[in-house]
Amino acid sequence: MQKIKAAVCHEFGKPLQIEEISIRAPKGSEVEVTLEAVAICHSDISFADGAWGGSLPAVYGHEAAGRISAVGDHTRGLSVGDPVVVTLIRSCQSCPSCASGSPVTCETPYDGDHGPITTVEGGKLHQAMACGAFAEKVVVEQSQVVKLPEGIPMDSASLLACGVITGVGAVVNSAAIRPGQTVVVIGAGGVGLNAIQGARIAGASRIIAVDMSEDKLDAAMDFGATHGVLGTEKAPWKAVRKATDGRGADVVLVTVGAIPAYDAAPRYLAPGGKVIMVGMPHSGDMSTYEPVILAALGQGMVGSKMGDVVISRDIPWMVDLYEQGRLKLDELVSGRWTLDQINDAIEDTKSGAARRNVILFDKE
Repeated sequence: MQKIKAAVCHEFGKPLQIEEISIRAPKGSEVEVTLEAVAICHSDISFADGAWGGSLPAVYGHEAAGRISAVGDHTRGLSVGDPVVVTLIRSCQSCPSCASGSPVTCETPYDGDHGPITTVEGGKLHQAMACGAFAEKVVVEQSQVVKLPEGIPMDSASLLACGVITGVGAVVNSAAIRPGQTVVVIGAGGVGLNAIQGARIAGASRIIAVDMSEDKLDAAMDFGATHGVLGTEKAPWKAVRKATDGRGADVVLVTVGAIPAYDAAPRYLAPGGKVIMVGMPHSGDMSTYEPVILAALGQGMVGSKMGDVVISRDIPWMVDLYEQGRLKLDELVSGRWTLDQINDAIEDTKSGAARRNVILFDKE
């Protein structure tokens, strides 16, 4: 067992503690990745705050990139030294969901209490989201990583593990946007900006960002939005209808976990339109709709988990777009921190100003 440094959650809602933990070598089809960067996602914060329950103590973090430093006996196509992005999408490749092409909804449970990490004394330490990347190293299944080209900045590459695939994937996979359609994106944070640039790449004719912040609406325009609407207006959907000649949007993507955003989302829809539910409210939060309107106008609502991606297919495509200059990654990184500064980085993320804060690890 190796000893590595990690940020450990011992109590929900309390600061993470930087301490040594133990990590075993990879087995079977697992790989060990020595991390160079891990981004802070709002999902990590929600888990650490106890929004969805879970087992403690735990190591969170699921948006990471680094280099393979060891492989299991049954690993194929990956070698020590390969740069990779590390995701939480662990696919058994044989359950009904995986077999039908939906690895993000893999039905084979993972027991993070009995994963590759323990306390230094050998006690239970939960590997959250099958990843546990707020640490110097991770051991994960081969299905969770995708090889990267040499030279891509690791801080930018780490964002491909969640925020980018979730936003872009929600547009191209979940919503299946067609050229010429009109899109509303509620929330212009990290995931929202990626949904906006996904809509631009997919050829949407109007891309309307809705947010509570003028600064975020300005950023949305840089990522491809054609219009910006302040969510603080009394009835922001009226501004959207005005921008769409009274019709409304073919697709509304809710990229924040705020219940008022979910309550309002159907009001933006055109006949036959659909709401794509991306943002994750806390467990127990409830939203309300008038179903007769959805039925009468042929509208719908559908959940989108991790952009419904197949990482071996979609991440290489997105890397190619980045290398062509058509997908912004570098511009999404708003702050770079060390592991010892992770609690400050989390507080900065909670403030709502950050696109993505990234923890960088010392390569020495």
